[in-house]
Amino acid sequence: MRLFLILLIMSSAQFFAQKTIVPSNVKLESQYIKDEISDAVWYAEKGDQKMEIGKITSEVKKLDKNRLLLKTTVKMNQAPDKPWTDSTVVRISDFQPMYHSSYNMMRDMVIKFEKNKSTGYYFDKKSQKKDIIDEKISTEYFDSNAYPAIIRFMPLKENLSVEIPIFDYNPAAKKGVIKAYVENIIKGDLNGNKVWIVKTTDDIQDRKSVITYYIDTSTRKVLKQEIDSDGRKMVMESVK
Repeated sequence: MRLFLILLIMSSAQFFAQKTIVPSNVKLESQYIKDEISDAVWYAEKGDQKMEIGKITSEVKKLDKNRLLLKTTVKMNQAPDKPWTDSTVVRISDFQPMYHSSYNMMRDMVIKFEKNKSTGYYFDKKSQKKDIIDEKISTEYFDSNAYPAIIRFMPLKENLSVEIPIFDYNPAAKKGVIKAYVENIIKGDLNGNKVWIVKTTDDIQDRKSVITYYIDTSTRKVLKQEIDSDGRKMVMESVK
């Protein structure tokens, strides 16, 4: 009887263990990966009040048969002439990261990825300090800027939870390979559209921020994002 209980506990632990997705085992539904440009409005919410704070343009583009560009441009209402631009290049077949650049008012960053290391620089514009990035990596990973797209294009089903190792560089916080988490997926409806409602978090902010994606079930386009962080709430709504 005791042996039976031990085996039952072990099998239950395996059943409920969270799956880890890496480039070597990721399954992507390639029919949804198409060239596209989409726009969204970024709002801050407080109670019943909703204030627009910026606009976001997201681009997905196949550079050739092997490489995919994921680019995001954010224009804040307070500084529309100083956009934030993040560009990531990944291998189309498995989202193996190849390149990441990020430019905004506070800092510039460029990272080139190889299988076992990342190299580049991080330039803080306020302090005028430039950090050289040269990190060895012993595990498989994705780029932190690419994991929302992985969530869009991977097979989705209710009650799915997965861990996603991601590389993120921030000299003032955690850096290197950390994790993003898909905590739960349910089916829902948004303004008449059938959607997957995907709840996520990550180690970038010690799992204190929760991002919920509303993804159209037929096109896999992100129709809405909700960000809950330390009592603050922001919403990004797609513009047709």
